[in-house]
Amino acid sequence: MSSPSTTSKKKYNSNSAEAVPVTIISGFLGAGKTTLLNHILCNQSGIRTAVLVNEFGEIGIDNDLIIKTGEEMIELSNGCICCSINDELLNAIEKVLRRSEGIDYLIVETTGLADPLPVAMTFLGSELRDSTRLDSIITVIDSENFNNEIIGTNVGRAQVIYGDILLLNKADLVKEVRLKEVESSLKAIKPEARIIRCVNGEVSLPLIMSVGLFETDKFNKPSTKAHGDAHHKHEHHHEHNHKHHHEHEHEHEHEHEHEHEQIEGFSSLSFTSSQPLSLRKFQNFLDNQLPSEVFRAKGILWFNESERRHIFHLSGKRFSINDTDWTGKKSNKLVFIGRELDQESLNEQLMACVSSAESKV
Repeated sequence: MSSPSTTSKKKYNSNSAEAVPVTIISGFLGAGKTTLLNHILCNQSGIRTAVLVNEFGEIGIDNDLIIKTGEEMIELSNGCICCSINDELLNAIEKVLRRSEGIDYLIVETTGLADPLPVAMTFLGSELRDSTRLDSIITVIDSENFNNEIIGTNVGRAQVIYGDILLLNKADLVKEVRLKEVESSLKAIKPEARIIRCVNGEVSLPLIMSVGLFETDKFNKPSTKAHGDAHHKHEHHHEHNHKHHHEHEHEHEHEHEHEHEQIEGFSSLSFTSSQPLSLRKFQNFLDNQLPSEVFRAKGILWFNESERRHIFHLSGKRFSINDTDWTGKKSNKLVFIGRELDQESLNEQLMACVSSAESKV
């Protein structure tokens, strides 16, 4: 395992003639992309970094350092900036580069259902090639849940093929034989793969930042031509023009939204509630009702039995719930992503978890 390390003093400045280096963080649903991003931001030193984030699902979820919103870019606690990709990716990048303070590094975290090639081509096939330099594409791999079904999707396979660094995350959750099996599967797709094992996205930053691994030539090969027609299709996962808002007259008010965008059969359902959940009911939902079609889920939970704010993550069959202090108005925000989801049934199950007891303020 590689231990965390701080980067050296800043070497790049967008106000200088030298191009701003760009790292694209890719990886399938629940692999640990945001965990890696948090690790980078917490361990770099003196680097003014801009982060662009987009998600599959219309509700942005707070995750410690990374605050995903639908508003303008925000300042992070370590002096970096972060904004969601709500417009064209090109426009979002140009807006960041125009900041008077300048930036030293740009990181783009893609949705788990994004092919990294169109994102890379945004930098290579536009005027951005004069002001930015694509440093590498890091693809985060979930050691526990990576399987043939993921490899069988166009997106999952592309994430491996175009990854300059394959970060084998969650290596502590599986045995050595499993790690070797995953590595063999990755090398069968990409024989020259540079694979790094890690836990919780913790890897020495000099191994993944400012490494100069991206090779423009490999994107000009005939094998990549098939992606050409899809160039503009994968950059808009953040656009949600198919929302349907439903209001129900019940004893408690519920606000929930359905996300019907489909990518290779994957869709997301977003659920919000201004009333707390019953801890017992939600635990029963996770243990006995959670559809096997759900690949990934995350959210902010408010339980009637607790004064704490709970951060929920589910990847594959494993989930975690960690508590923190509330910093704003209490509410529930959940996003579920899966394949061939029964949207109506899942939403009804979540509504049934809302506490019937009088809510706490």
